[in-house]
Amino acid sequence: MTTALLLTLIALALVDSMSFGTLGIPVYMLVVADRFRASRMFVYLGTLATFYFLIGVALLLGLTAFMENFQDALQSRTAYWVQLALGVGLFALSFKFDPKRREKQGKPSRRLEPRLGGPGGMVALALTAGVLEVATMVPYLAAIGMMTNASLPATQWLPILAAYVLVMITPPLLLMGLRGIVGGWLAPKLERLRNWITKNSESMVGWALGIVGFLLARDAAFYIFFK
Repeated sequence: MTTALLLTLIALALVDSMSFGTLGIPVYMLVVADRFRASRMFVYLGTLATFYFLIGVALLLGLTAFMENFQDALQSRTAYWVQLALGVGLFALSFKFDPKRREKQGKPSRRLEPRLGGPGGMVALALTAGVLEVATMVPYLAAIGMMTNASLPATQWLPILAAYVLVMITPPLLLMGLRGIVGGWLAPKLERLRNWITKNSESMVGWALGIVGFLLARDAAFYIFFK
């Protein structure tokens, strides 16, 4: 477990914490003051974190078995060239998630407004957000791929994976704590943040793709040109 890998995983977790499911929906819940309940926030975030953790465990176990058979091939220069191409491709793809392109095409910007409910509704909302984001959880998949490529034993990747999902849900927990302390001062700022997230949810996907693409390309370039 190198320092570079640990810092990269922290960076990816922070990128994941900015997604609509991990930040947008919790901020929306905080803004709707007349219906806000801390218990619902804990249920939502707990369910989402558990979902991500279990998906990660399943993927890591599957990838670990895969790596045992194809480790030499996946750590070859050819594999790193493929990773470099994938990283550059994701970085290029990120520019397609630009709201200005929709404006030029005469299409309205996408705005997402989640529906709140009781504890059962929060579990359903978290699972729905998790399932919908499976296709776009590129940072998470990149983190899992890096941990697998580093051949970390389960005694290491299990706590790292748990820490990853905790970092993911830390921003909304901090905002919830601030709301309880300085609610009057924070309320208008949360409202502006909610409006910004719902308005820019599409561009946030682009940013996530761009950052992950850069990290993948940087990791591959290091092994190709400097190792």
